[in-house]
Amino acid sequence: MIRLATPKDAAVISGIYNHYVLSSSITFEEHAVTEGEMAARIAETMSVFPWLVWEDAEGVLGYAYASRWKARSAYRYSAESTVYVKHDQVGHGIGRKLYADLIDRLSKAGLHCVIGGIALPNMPSQRLHEALGFKKVAHFG
Repeated sequence: MIRLATPKDAAVISGIYNHYVLSSSITFEEHAVTEGEMAARIAETMSVFPWLVWEDAEGVLGYAYASRWKARSAYRYSAESTVYVKHDQVGHGIGRKLYADLIDRLSKAGLHCVIGGIALPNMPSQRLHEALGFKKVAHFG
């Protein structure tokens, strides 16, 4: 099921996220995130945008959220989106369902533009974004 996250989910979410922090460069973070830091991130994000988790009988297996793209007023209808799935659950459709739900909620909230940043190479993430209608508009080198 997909539900809104709470700060109580911070331990599991930081575990999912820290796998990618410690084993890849896709997060752009250099150090693992503590449970407390993650709880603060969840609370801050949810004051403006949704933070969703996928939970089943095994527990929380993934999450997706949006954040401000830029602070200037003209960007108020834009958001950056993020999705992570527990590394051993990738490829089962969890990320796609979370992301689709997030995008739907953002659209209903009046947002016009959702931006996904992908560290390359990352074909699974590229395919996910393309399947959900994202178009490549820039490449930061």
